[in-house]
Amino acid sequence: MDAPGRTDAAVLIPLFVARGELHAVLTRRRGDLSRHAGEISFPGGRQDRPDEDLRTTALREAEEEIGLPREAVEVVGALPPTGTFVTSYRIFPFVGVIEPGHAWAPQPTEVEEVLELSLRALMRGFAMKRLIRRGVPVRTPTYTVDGAFVWGATARIVQSLLERLRPLLG
Repeated sequence: MDAPGRTDAAVLIPLFVARGELHAVLTRRRGDLSRHAGEISFPGGRQDRPDEDLRTTALREAEEEIGLPREAVEVVGALPPTGTFVTSYRIFPFVGVIEPGHAWAPQPTEVEEVLELSLRALMRGFAMKRLIRRGVPVRTPTYTVDGAFVWGATARIVQSLLERLRPLLG
């Protein structure tokens, strides 16, 4: 599978069940970062080495960014890669199941907040919107939950995840 982008990156979509509902773990990036400042994303990043397995990248980045030990994640699948337009990343999403109740340890230089969002709430918060980013109009799926606004590549990954899990979510 392929997607636009020059730089390979990977994200982990940690999923857990709490109060009878499936939740995903996302992060709000710090507002002072040079790239994707203040945006909501899944924990992840670029490969350390060109030969690094992308699954390993996703697990390593989740451990670094939110303190999720790799041994606490059961990787159960992957979603199609998604490209970013401004930064030219090709993001490979991996889906992992975790136990609820983790004490998150956000990486202070990169992560402002760790979010646990119900997949049903994400579904309810869906809207297609036309946003202006860097002077360019972008039509993108968006998800809004309790003030958390998910758009762009992360929203496209969420959309792919929800399409696959729709039978479980009702």
